[in-house]
Amino acid sequence: MKTDAMGWAAVNARQVITLLIATLILTACATAQLPPTEALNAARDAIENAEQAQARQYAGAELEEANQHLMAANKAVEDERMVEAERLARQARVAAELAIARTEAAKAAEINREMGRGAEALDEEMQRQGDQQ
Repeated sequence: MKTDAMGWAAVNARQVITLLIATLILTACATAQLPPTEALNAARDAIENAEQAQARQYAGAELEEANQHLMAANKAVEDERMVEAERLARQARVAAELAIARTEAAKAAEINREMGRGAEALDEEMQRQGDQQ
């Protein structure tokens, strides 16, 4: 009889453990994921920086893409699709950073052209001065 009771105890212990594991798995699956706040904030900051850098003028397509990704990320959060929301927020940040880089490159090219025109004007003036002497 003692062995029978020990067998029952072992079966019950296995069932309890199995039930606990199943409960933990179900609880983990049912827990709502948190919104990707850090990724969303980074995207918003990058877009704001791009706008301050005048990206709309120099890299409007990239800035618009960043804004679209951010809007889609916010919609994904509303629909509780947090993994997709994080991916979209990261894409928004990258697009905004690309807009900043293109803006800086365009501004540098503008300055370079202006300096080239200034150098040409200076050369012409020096030639005129040399011809007058």
